[in-house]
Amino acid sequence: MLERITKGITGASIFLACYFLLNIALRLALPHTLDLDEAEQSFFSQYLLAGYNEQPPFYNWMQYAVVSVTGISMAAISIPKNILLFSSYLFYGLAAREVLKSRSLAAVAMLSLITLPQVGFLAQRELTHTVALLFASSLFLFGFFRTLQRPTLGSYLVIGIATGIGLISKYNFVILPFAALIAVLPNREWRGRLFDWRLLAAIVVAILIVLPHALWLPDNLARASASTLKRMAAKDEAAAGLPRIGQGLLSFIIAVLGFVALPIVLFAASFRRDFFRALSSSGPMIRVIERMMAISLLAVLSLVFIGGASDIHERWLDPFLLVLPLYLLLKLETAGFDLSAGLARFRPVVPVFMVVIPLILLIRIVGVQYVGYTRTNVPIAGFAAELTAARKPVLIVASDKYLAGNLRLELNVPSAMPYFAGSGVPEYAQAKGPVLVVWRGKTPDDKAIPPDFAADLEASGIHLQELNTLTLPYLFGDDKHLFSIGYSWVEGGAK
Repeated sequence: MLERITKGITGASIFLACYFLLNIALRLALPHTLDLDEAEQSFFSQYLLAGYNEQPPFYNWMQYAVVSVTGISMAAISIPKNILLFSSYLFYGLAAREVLKSRSLAAVAMLSLITLPQVGFLAQRELTHTVALLFASSLFLFGFFRTLQRPTLGSYLVIGIATGIGLISKYNFVILPFAALIAVLPNREWRGRLFDWRLLAAIVVAILIVLPHALWLPDNLARASASTLKRMAAKDEAAAGLPRIGQGLLSFIIAVLGFVALPIVLFAASFRRDFFRALSSSGPMIRVIERMMAISLLAVLSLVFIGGASDIHERWLDPFLLVLPLYLLLKLETAGFDLSAGLARFRPVVPVFMVVIPLILLIRIVGVQYVGYTRTNVPIAGFAAELTAARKPVLIVASDKYLAGNLRLELNVPSAMPYFAGSGVPEYAQAKGPVLVVWRGKTPDDKAIPPDFAADLEASGIHLQELNTLTLPYLFGDDKHLFSIGYSWVEGGAK
């Protein structure tokens, strides 16, 4: 059956579609408490803005469009994400079909993406903007390889669309088209693709996609970069000079190894001696891919020496090393070996991952007493039921996006945070009815409100009278592990 599925990308696509339908069903069956990125999307989907926070807005725009049509629901959060992930695999398969002669190998390349931990597991677990980045990267690889092999106006436009989407998905995507451009220059035949008038059309399309956010960015540069710079900085603020560079180099090496180790081990175990013999094989496309990966990694490494980065995350490497499974299969095919035995050993790896990943996603929620508590185990439904037993708010004012997004989903009412969409809390000024103010509590008996949140509320004209706390046990947990929130009811500012 697996051999039939991998005869071409059509069969592999149907197989993957079933897998992502399973993931959607699993997410809908699990508690509807949102993880951090999901809660952020629930909250941001109320607004259509040129920029939101430290992340570019493509995923936010997509989520806003979906929620505007369907309304807020768990399905509106989960389904678009899985469609985007499925599309990432699909365009990766199409990219593989452009460079691999065997349709079967292209299907295997498409399915092998699941062996990359950042793609197969972490993207499925909670990430959102990274999912958009994976989609843009796969689409770019398809357009790029198609343009090298069979250039058309359509293939150039795909590059432009992918570049535009990538730049407003994650800022580090900018390295990928730059690396691709430099990687093509040594090849005399393909160098001409850079001086084709159709490249101008691609550039125009990319600019039009990026333009709304690009106009927002200069006035909000500190807001857009603060979080990333903080994550890049040394955990030990005293570290500087050579110690910081050493820490950065170590984190870079660990990130690269963490990204590539599992697929390399699986390919080596499946193809055995042929895998190691094929490492020396080469060709024009192999060399282009090698240069792309090398230039991209050098650009990331420059952040250590020039930018002072000391903490490189694996997911920052997504657009640069996503091509790895395709690259390994291209080397194996170029070597000219009989790959039937290796493919027979590798194919069963994919369904194993398709079982193990959803199983882990399930166990991390229902087995919290053994693996640790997650944000998805917070009993948001229980909090919502108890808080609104006597009255329902017309607006929720929350201290953070996690509570704002979760309570918006659960109660299906607007949520707000101080100073997010304007001076103070503009939604409060328009509210006609009871407003629920919520914040994360420290302990079951501590009614204290975070000082910064209290100051913002006062500055916004929201004056709290009675402070309360509510504490409930985590979902699937025990009575020893509790989650507390503080809350207060006030009347809306509209008269």
